[in-house]
Amino acid sequence: MSEQRKNYMTPGCAERLRGELKQLLYQQRPQMVETVAWAASNGDRSENADYHYGKKRLREIDRRIRFITGQLDSAIIVDPLQQATVAGDRVLFGATVTLENGAGVRRILALVGGDEIDASRGRISWFSPIGKALLGAREGDAVTVQTPGGREELDIILVEYRQLD
Repeated sequence: MSEQRKNYMTPGCAERLRGELKQLLYQQRPQMVETVAWAASNGDRSENADYHYGKKRLREIDRRIRFITGQLDSAIIVDPLQQATVAGDRVLFGATVTLENGAGVRRILALVGGDEIDASRGRISWFSPIGKALLGAREGDAVTVQTPGGREELDIILVEYRQLD
């Protein structure tokens, strides 16, 4: 991690990455090696589209394998359920937070690692602007977040730690 940022992730994320790595190593890569070998056996490689595509795809697979391996090697796996015993009512990594803005609109957000971000499911990174604003805050606190539309004040209604899939 070039920015010295800790690589926190939930157990579910680590398991998904391990599954993808296993699929890349034991299914996709061997199949592509076989395809490239077949294409190479067809003769002139300079105009062999199957060979060139296969080599390109192998580089992509290898790049993804290196990335996932690096992520898993540097991972600090934090189980949200265990985090609850440390956190109490404070917002830490893995927390699911119910927020309300000044207009009374409620949102539920979970603070997760960079490999788990999914805004459509309310999964935001712990190092995003809103994640940083929430870290360390408690139920009942108000936090201010700088958004593209200006500063927004959010009230923390509920902090809970639950299993994330």
